[in-house]
Amino acid sequence: MNANTDHAAGQCGTDPRRAQLAAWVAGLPAELELDPSSLEPASSDASFRRYFRLGMGAGTAVIMDAPTDKEDCRPFLHVAGLLQQAGIHVPRVLAQDLSQGFLLLSDLGRTTYLDYLRGTPAPHETHRIYMDALGALVKLQQSATTGLARYDKNRLANELQLFPEWYAARYRDLPLDASDRDALAAVFDTLIDANLAQPFVLVHRDFHSPNLMATNLAGRPDYGPNPGVIDFQDAVVGPITYDLASVLTDARTTWDEAQQLDWGIRYWEMARKAGLPVPADFAEFHRAYEWMGLQRNLRILGVFARLAHRDGKQGYLDHMPRVNAYVRQVAERYLAFKPLIQLLDKLDGRQPVAGYTF
Repeated sequence: MNANTDHAAGQCGTDPRRAQLAAWVAGLPAELELDPSSLEPASSDASFRRYFRLGMGAGTAVIMDAPTDKEDCRPFLHVAGLLQQAGIHVPRVLAQDLSQGFLLLSDLGRTTYLDYLRGTPAPHETHRIYMDALGALVKLQQSATTGLARYDKNRLANELQLFPEWYAARYRDLPLDASDRDALAAVFDTLIDANLAQPFVLVHRDFHSPNLMATNLAGRPDYGPNPGVIDFQDAVVGPITYDLASVLTDARTTWDEAQQLDWGIRYWEMARKAGLPVPADFAEFHRAYEWMGLQRNLRILGVFARLAHRDGKQGYLDHMPRVNAYVRQVAERYLAFKPLIQLLDKLDGRQPVAGYTF
């Protein structure tokens, strides 16, 4: 349920799927007080899902349209239940038709964290909503994980292969030679082994500004406790630092290292107080967070390249420099990743710069 407006919905006459959705809405119970005539595109995301908003009584509701030949609503419903039980503010399911791939959901508002940040809010307000997000993350990580897939070595390795396949070979047009592939494989093994050694909890996988709704802001409609959390259907069981890396090295919002460190310490303090299995030594925790972030951002470079080159979603290329900078921020700090920096310099056409801390 990201912030990119879906202009492709068009009119029912040119969009059979929308006509099907409109017919479903018209048949829902009258006590829901829906206004079918107000149906309008709300947003779309990187998958085949899209969203619509319509009037419901004095407020609004949101419809998820997930074509059954491409999407499955059941993981959304399952994870929503787990998160609700943990006290996370997620959309409530008001009506559903799994055979058609439609869900009627409570509306968490129109303002994602990303939208809000684009309005250049006051620093103290940004800090407030991010402290809310970190508090929600601590709750999320205490959720039950029943029925969720687990991040194992094969899954992490397959995700990392997106980097050489799509970032190097397609985006940079520089397929790796045997030497580069061997060096990268060694780096990947180092990352995977370290990240699999972390404690495992429920992982949202995209806990970042497009998927956090600013639901309680001064002077704006109140949609409940901040933040609302969306787009969680791909949740898994995985390393505890994964979602922290998602929110602090956000592909769409640049946070400098000082801010990352400040919020990282605050999260760590909250996590320890809540009894989550984070190291007692912050330096140990910070290294684990950085290595997880490096793995995630290498994957993101590959994902964004694939979205652009395979799916024609060129807007994702705008975020490449930011994600590349996050990768370099970590890789330049540790000697173990010197081969990765050398490869990045080659791919990016940059002169090598020496300087490792650990």
